[in-house]
Amino acid sequence: MAFALSRRAPAEVPDSRYLVTSLNHRSPVGEAYRILRTNLQFLSLDKPLRHLVVTSATPGEGKTLTSANLGVVQAQAGRKVVLVDADLRRPALNRRFELPGYSGLTSILAGEASLEDVLQPTHVDGLYLLASGPIPPNPAELLGTQRLADLMDQLGELADLVIWDTPPVLNVSDASVLAARADGTLLVVRAGREPYSSAQRARDQLQQVGARTLGVVLDGVAAGGRSDYYHYYYYGGSRHGRR
Repeated sequence: MAFALSRRAPAEVPDSRYLVTSLNHRSPVGEAYRILRTNLQFLSLDKPLRHLVVTSATPGEGKTLTSANLGVVQAQAGRKVVLVDADLRRPALNRRFELPGYSGLTSILAGEASLEDVLQPTHVDGLYLLASGPIPPNPAELLGTQRLADLMDQLGELADLVIWDTPPVLNVSDASVLAARADGTLLVVRAGREPYSSAQRARDQLQQVGARTLGVVLDGVAAGGRSDYYHYYYYGGSRHGRR
């Protein structure tokens, strides 16, 4: 049965240390995410950006931080946004929004629930969460099914933007499977943490599956800071918690 996303959302505000864009609209970190939002809008003038994969080369670089806060600023701009926790190995988004995670994406793919059953409103008006659900034994195979393609079509009709938080590219194939089906991919790199070669290998792996890599979000840079690669990256620096 078809359903529509309402603008109603719970009033409780979860972990503000993590969701830095929820409370302090004037912070340098919040401004960095709004700049990222604007960059994405310019990149999608010719081709609508409906499904966006957010990933990293390795764990701990800030992909979930970026997914969550980018979802917040997109919804603050009046868009209907769905955050999908597609990290079916180490899901975290439901904890960041302090919402249940026992059913969600895998429940739908296993035929045990409908999207209407498991899609949850967050504290941000217009922002919804599809939690991971139970962790499956075969995440990559599950994400490559026709049922996932059908779900992407359904989400694309409901929301203006669907953000998929996925596992790191170099660890498992899950991100590559989803990136090949999405309209664009953002690669999150933690400043000073990983060698540049890791980001290059991750980018090359995404290119091999035909993914449209939109750019790199450089995380962990102090506001106003610069790096040798500054002009080649979409800047989304933050000194707050990361994953």
